Amino acid sequence: MRREILVMGALAVSMAGGQVAAADGKAVYEKSCGACHAAMSPKLGDKAAWAPLLKRGAKDLTASVAKGKGAMPPKGGAASDADVKAAVDYMISRAK
Repeated sequence: MRREILVMGALAVSMAGGQVAAADGKAVYEKSCGACHAAMSPKLGDKAAWAPLLKRGAKDLTASVAKGKGAMPPKGGAASDADVKAAVDYMISRAK
């Protein structure tokens, strides 16, 4: 019984660690968003293109990405809501 508890605890810790790593905004951007945002607007770091979007706020932008918009698929191809939020936060930080 004790061994089972230890194994379950180790599994829970490893799963939680994976979720934290998955929510790394830069990594999510590079995997799911970068190819399109390098070629299409708004490009990462383009302050003029991002200015009107920044006025909407991170919460609204994250909701828009979650739904998808135009050619962008829902969640922008990211795996989870946490990934979407992390990627949006990363892109916003590069636009300020």
